[in-house]
Amino acid sequence: MNEPHRIVSSEAEELILVDEADNEIGFLSKATCHDGTGVLHRAFSLFLFNDDGELLLQQRSESKRLWPGYWSNSICSHPRRGESMQVATRRRLLDELNIESELEHVYSFCYQAGFGDAGSENELCHVFLGRAPSKIHPNDHEIAAIRFCSAADLDREMADNADKLTPWFKLEWRELTTKHKEQLEEYARL
Repeated sequence: MNEPHRIVSSEAEELILVDEADNEIGFLSKATCHDGTGVLHRAFSLFLFNDDGELLLQQRSESKRLWPGYWSNSICSHPRRGESMQVATRRRLLDELNIESELEHVYSFCYQAGFGDAGSENELCHVFLGRAPSKIHPNDHEIAAIRFCSAADLDREMADNADKLTPWFKLEWRELTTKHKEQLEEYARL
């Protein structure tokens, strides 16, 4: 198991810039990618479910530049310069949750969301589904808390407390439950 308190990312790491067709067009630091309205870069979001069909949610660390303390999907991050999506997702599973999981790609989409003067996300995000093991040891530099949530409870939370959830998480959950419901039902109890 990895050290649960280690620093696993920095504002200096180079992210992959893409066009809207996900073609690589260059590289910039994570900090620069998130300045102002953001620069379009490649990202991914993982939705991990336990054996009861509940989604693993994470509360983002208070040290995060964008949406600190907000609740989000299991993992959201970026491949770094020279990393394939497969390498990047495996790295972040270990970095953030100290786990391994087989992942299924569901869809990709572009979005932009600003967080006041702190900056913005501007991402072409690849969304994956997977299973969460029973033993999880989150890295507290990345994650303030974790919890499992049923689909029904999450839908209520989306309606009642949407302001406490990250914008990409809300967009992705809506898309998964409407356009990819059949794939989602292989993991979640809807």
